[in-house]
Amino acid sequence: MTTPSPAGAEATRPTRLLSVPVLAWSLWDWGSAAFNAVITTFVFTVYITSDAFGPEAGRRLGSVLAVAGLLIALFAPVAGQSADRAGRRTLWLGVNTGLVILASAGLFFVLPAPEYLWLGLVLLAGGNIAFEFAGVNYNAMLSQVSTRENVGRVSGLGWGMGYLGGIVLLLFVYFGFINPEVGLFGVTGADGLDVRVSMLFCAAWTLVFSIPVLRVVRDVREKSRAREHAPGGRGLRAVPATLLGWLRRLGGAYVHLGRTIADLWRADRNTVYFLLASAVFRDGLAGVFTFAGVIAASTFGFSPGDVIIFGVVANVVAGIATILAGRLDDALGPRVVILVSLLLMVALGTAIFFLHDGGATVFWSLGLVMAICVGPAQSASRTFLARLIPAGREGEVFGLYATTGRAVSFMAPGMWSVAITAGMAVTGLATAREAQYWGILGIVLVLAVGAALMLFVRVSSDHPSR
Repeated sequence: MTTPSPAGAEATRPTRLLSVPVLAWSLWDWGSAAFNAVITTFVFTVYITSDAFGPEAGRRLGSVLAVAGLLIALFAPVAGQSADRAGRRTLWLGVNTGLVILASAGLFFVLPAPEYLWLGLVLLAGGNIAFEFAGVNYNAMLSQVSTRENVGRVSGLGWGMGYLGGIVLLLFVYFGFINPEVGLFGVTGADGLDVRVSMLFCAAWTLVFSIPVLRVVRDVREKSRAREHAPGGRGLRAVPATLLGWLRRLGGAYVHLGRTIADLWRADRNTVYFLLASAVFRDGLAGVFTFAGVIAASTFGFSPGDVIIFGVVANVVAGIATILAGRLDDALGPRVVILVSLLLMVALGTAIFFLHDGGATVFWSLGLVMAICVGPAQSASRTFLARLIPAGREGEVFGLYATTGRAVSFMAPGMWSVAITAGMAVTGLATAREAQYWGILGIVLVLAVGAALMLFVRVSSDHPSR
């Protein structure tokens, strides 16, 4: 389904890797690390699954994130179509980033007590939904700031900047609030204040580093098939702003989504196969991020400070690996990068499960090698699709990309919970916390299925995503 860009469009894109548009675009990844790394992976999820929130907090976290994934699956393609149709990707990136900032700041009010568990889980789920919707528009901008020759390096730079941004913020949070008995501004660990104040700084971090892309990368109002044929055009604008009218527009969006899938199937079936395979393995990668800190704390005895230190080192390793892997992406193609990364992660995750009695040394050594693989797989997945999308339909297809991913987003959280339950039954352990290391097998299984499906994605040697 490779379609040439509109005349002159290629010439307007930056040809240098370190251009102002590319750097501005990459800084959103740097800023989004506040939610993706600090909140979702290394700090807040560890905090909200601690003993203070009750013995079932970890299992409920998985269930709530699965529901959030379902909502993303239902509405992501509509969001992408809307942005394409109106040519307002930058606007909607700003709106959804603003919602992420509000959710992050709201976590300040989650005190360490069981009655605050659901407030924290709802805010975390809401932030995840807004973050994914922002990501649809952000990913769609990749074609505006790159060319086919450097898309792998640009995407890798963005992912790498995200990891490096996570490092800087984790260091600030750790040395500024969590590690000292009395941190900056007199903050202590009483009532979880160190973690809660960190959430405010996460919100500010996201705000500051989202500004460059919103100011530099402007909306492109180009005529495209998505705008010509998408629902919500001239005829539907007359529909009253009622629930019935909204449902009609939503139904029309899904009719158009069906046509998009049919077009993809006719033009290049491997693109459809890739969407299915990536849906599975990306959910496994998300599971690694979501539950890594929880596993480190509950299974390997890491303190909250230890989790953050591990997160800092893992982000350094992952950031460098992802930036370097961008060159391999451009040279060898993203399929090779994805497959090698996934197969290594399956082997490493399995080893962590069987060697969990080895203590922190096992998690440090194998976990860091695993961190090398996560970013390249994510970045290469984005570039695989970016090389194929027709001009003007980036938001729609990346919305489909988000939808296919979130359509199975119950898999990693669900398999996490199922594996823990199975572990309790097999070992006779009394609580989910004691059997939490079994959740590793659930995540590994999702990654293995994704890798197996990716083996069926075939591309020719002259294919843009070879």
